[in-house]
Amino acid sequence: MPAFWRSLGLPGVIDVHVHFMPPRLMSRVWEYFDSAGPLIGHEWPIHYKVPEEERITLLRALGVRAFTSLAYPHKPGMAETLNEWTAAFAARVPECVPTGTFYPEPEALSYVRRAIDAGTRIFKVHLQVGGFDPRVPELDEVWGLLADAGVPVVVHAGSGPVANGFTGPGPFGGVLARHPRLAAIIAHLGAPEFEGFFDLADRYERVTFDTTMAFTDFFGGLGHFPPELMPRLRDLGLAGRVLLGTDFPNIPYEYAHQLEALARLDLGDDWLRTVCWDASAKLLDLSPALS
Repeated sequence: MPAFWRSLGLPGVIDVHVHFMPPRLMSRVWEYFDSAGPLIGHEWPIHYKVPEEERITLLRALGVRAFTSLAYPHKPGMAETLNEWTAAFAARVPECVPTGTFYPEPEALSYVRRAIDAGTRIFKVHLQVGGFDPRVPELDEVWGLLADAGVPVVVHAGSGPVANGFTGPGPFGGVLARHPRLAAIIAHLGAPEFEGFFDLADRYERVTFDTTMAFTDFFGGLGHFPPELMPRLRDLGLAGRVLLGTDFPNIPYEYAHQLEALARLDLGDDWLRTVCWDASAKLLDLSPALS
């Protein structure tokens, strides 16, 4: 890892798709992966199933200078408690970008507003796990608040690894039609509906993507990226609209493999520098803190 980012002249990397959750919830997530639950669909052995402090130390050793703590609810009544936990986590881990989440419920607007006022700089929504329609009335003002505030939201909107509920570009495209200035980070490049989500990026200038698990040797479960889209991926990356994401710690390989997978695309050092550092630093306004 250090050899990779040093060769690009970078001070490290920024990862917008990292999971830190309350220990009990993280254990349940790992149990679900171990059992190859219905939303996973196949064997998924987690490589970094170690205590929280070890995971933080490892990220620091790898040169991950900033990362998120993506947590997400699967039912009502969870999101506000998760936001309290992730805020406390970010307060004690300087590298963590304050992260929040929400769920379609009457209280969503008020606790999202409180989180933003308290310094939350990025949110996470998981349509596959949550199984909800992002266009529901309970969330319309939430999306509008995020769009007006310019606070990005990582959205698992693609149907990989298993379609569930309201995944695919159609439902979230409806959100963007109502809130075209929403800063949406489409997780996993929108897998497996890559082209449909790329089309949304053509229409909405604040739609970006994260690279989470893309092009790795394990990525087959999330669909294979169409070669004909590679020029669009290159252009989006150079324009600052592709961000490094990994899914750490919930990955079945070493962290460095994600970087190896991106490097072997042979899209150039400028592309890698933008994806691994510049784009995220700009979107999350991290440059002063990391200088």
